[in-house]
Amino acid sequence: QDLLNLRSLSPRLPIAFINHYSPARYEKSQAYLKAKTRLGWISGGVSVFFWLAFWFGGGFIALDAGLGRWGLPVLTEGGLFIGSLLILNYIISLPFTVYHVFGIEARFGFNRTNPKTFMTDQIKTVVLTAAIGLPLLTIVLALFNFGGPWAWMMCWVAVGSYLVLMQFIAPKFILPLFNRYEPLTDGSLRRAILEYAQKIGFSLKNIFVMDGSRRSTKSNAFFTGWGANKRIALFDTLIAQLSNQELVAVLAHEMGHYKKGHVLMGMALTLIQTAGLLFLFSLLLDYRPLYEAFGVGQPSVHTGLVFFSILLSPLSLVTGIATHWLSRRNEYQADRFAVSTAPHPEALITALVNLTVQNMGNLHPHRLYVALYFSHPPVLQRIAAIETVVGSSTGVDKNRLD
Repeated sequence: QDLLNLRSLSPRLPIAFINHYSPARYEKSQAYLKAKTRLGWISGGVSVFFWLAFWFGGGFIALDAGLGRWGLPVLTEGGLFIGSLLILNYIISLPFTVYHVFGIEARFGFNRTNPKTFMTDQIKTVVLTAAIGLPLLTIVLALFNFGGPWAWMMCWVAVGSYLVLMQFIAPKFILPLFNRYEPLTDGSLRRAILEYAQKIGFSLKNIFVMDGSRRSTKSNAFFTGWGANKRIALFDTLIAQLSNQELVAVLAHEMGHYKKGHVLMGMALTLIQTAGLLFLFSLLLDYRPLYEAFGVGQPSVHTGLVFFSILLSPLSLVTGIATHWLSRRNEYQADRFAVSTAPHPEALITALVNLTVQNMGNLHPHRLYVALYFSHPPVLQRIAAIETVVGSSTGVDKNRLD
C-alpha cells in the first residue's frame, strides 16, 4: 500500500492549489511523505523482526514461566506479564519516535519540541498509562479469571463505563497535563463563533486556545467531551494561519459532527466493537492450539489476551476499512452542514487549502491507501464535494478571506 501511495504522487499541482503552493513547497511536501514512509518501513521492520525473534526464541514461554516461579497472585502475575511486553514495545519504538520528532519533523520545519518537553511528555504518558490502564487491566483479568461464562459481558460493562467516563474526565483533567488551554479572549473571533453557535442551536460555553505551537507548527481544531463538559479547542497555530471567516467555517464543521450525532455514533460503534471482541476472546480463551502456537503449554487469561491481540491485527485491518469508510462519510456530512449553515461557506474551501499547504498534506493519495488508513477524505475530494453545495469553482482565484 505504501508503494502504491508513493507511486500515486504527481508532479502536477491541482488548480485549487496553484495560488497557494509554491513549486518548491509542493516538492518539499512530497519529500516529507517519502521520509515518513521510509521511517515507517524501518520501524515496522525492526518491530516485526524483534517480536518474531522473541516468539520463536521462546520469549513468551520464558517470561510466563519465570513469573510463574515467583508464586505471585494470578492478577499480579498477569499484570506483570502484559506490562513487561508493553515496556519492551515502548523501548523498541522510542528511538523511532525520537527520530520522527527531532529528525523528520525538524528537517521539514514542523518541530518546536525541545528535549525537556519531549521527555516530560514521555514520562507523563507512561505514568498516565499505568495509572489509568493498570486498574482497568486488573478488572479485565479478574473478570475473565473468576467471572464464569458471562465474564465477557461483565467485562464489556466495565470497559464501556470506562470509555464513557473518559469523555468527561479527559477534557478537564488529562488534556491539560500536556497542553495549556486558555479561554479565547473577547474579540471579533469569539463573537463570530458564539453568534454562529447560537444560530444553529449549539450550546457552547467554552472556546479554548491550545498552545500547540510549543510542539509543532502544524495546526488543528478539535471537539471533545459531552454535555456541559463539551468544549472546542483551537490550536494557536490555527488562529495564526487562518482568517476569522475560515476559523468559523472550520468550527462549523466540528459542530456539524455533534449536530449530526457523529460523536454518539462513534461511541456506540466503539462499544459494539468492544463487545464483539470480548465475546470472541471468551470463545478462544481455552483454545489450546492458540497457546501452543506461541510455545506456551498452559492457557491463562494474561497470555491469551496478548496472543489474541496479535491475531487480531489482520482482522483490525479488515474492520478498519468499514470504520474508515464511515468516518469519511461523516466528514462529508460535517462539511455539508458547515457550508449550509456558516455565514461564508466558501471559507471552508480556502481553510482546507491553507491547512493542507501548512501541514504539507498529500494531495494524491492512492485509493487503496485511502480505503485502508484515511479517516478523512482526500482534500481534493472534499473540495469537490463542497463545491457541489456552494456552487463555486476552485479554478477561480480565491484570495484569503479577511
